[in-house]
Amino acid sequence: MNKNSEKTILVVDDEELITGALAKKLTSAGYNVLIQRNGEDGLRVALEDHPDLILLDIVMPRMDGITFLDKLREDEWGNNVPVIILTNLERGEQVKKGEERGVYDYLVKTNWSLSDVLDKVNEAVWPKS
Repeated sequence: MNKNSEKTILVVDDEELITGALAKKLTSAGYNVLIQRNGEDGLRVALEDHPDLILLDIVMPRMDGITFLDKLREDEWGNNVPVIILTNLERGEQVKKGEERGVYDYLVKTNWSLSDVLDKVNEAVWPKS
């Protein structure tokens, strides 16, 4: 049995092509994948289902990624879950805000491949002791 099958990744992003590609890559690596297309629904699912990691876009409808992070970090469980930001924004104010809220890492969408994301997910979910 694949050890990843015990782990759940929540992808919160409104871009269907990205969520579809990420879901396919993560599922083929054995992860359980949950998809939400806006921050409001993503936060609800995160707090109900307690995924092992969250991949989070910044610019989304109904609740942006920074507001999502603020609300997530107010929760005892949510304060500790690793979050990787996937963004179109280069290192700027929004990314700085994410770093201040304890994100695990961030990846600029134009600069990564699906394998890069999988490597980051593996690193965050299975940290080396």
